[in-house]
Amino acid sequence: MSSVAMDGSTEELIHVKKVWDVMKGKSPIYNFLLANVEIVSATKGLVVSRLTVENNHLNTRGTIHGAVSASLVDWSGGLAIASHGLEKSGASIDIHVTYIGTAQLGDVLNIEATASKVGRSLAFTTIRISKLVDGQPGPMVATASHTKYIQIK
Repeated sequence: MSSVAMDGSTEELIHVKKVWDVMKGKSPIYNFLLANVEIVSATKGLVVSRLTVENNHLNTRGTIHGAVSASLVDWSGGLAIASHGLEKSGASIDIHVTYIGTAQLGDVLNIEATASKVGRSLAFTTIRISKLVDGQPGPMVATASHTKYIQIK
């Protein structure tokens, strides 16, 4: 069970933020797309984050680019895996994204990533990306499954 710090942070949240700090220091694409992402909460197997849609997230139609949603799946799924106490988020084996809706400039996305199973060599995650409406998850933008190769020593 998670212990909670004085500021409301869980051990998992602190750990996930440390893993994210290492990741963004090594990933130009994450720095470009996710510079302003906020990790809101983390417990073992679940990470919730938020991202405001900015110009660099848009396609030619002025809505969120599918590659941004796929990057959010890759990133958040890895952090859900890391919430199990791992220092690394693994290597992608399979990403399946279903694009259900869209988002526009200024919309705030709510990203919920769940690590359904973290084994010795594979981890399975599900991700739900929705628009935030009145502080609550609203219309769905995308759902996804993501499988990663991990090494547990």
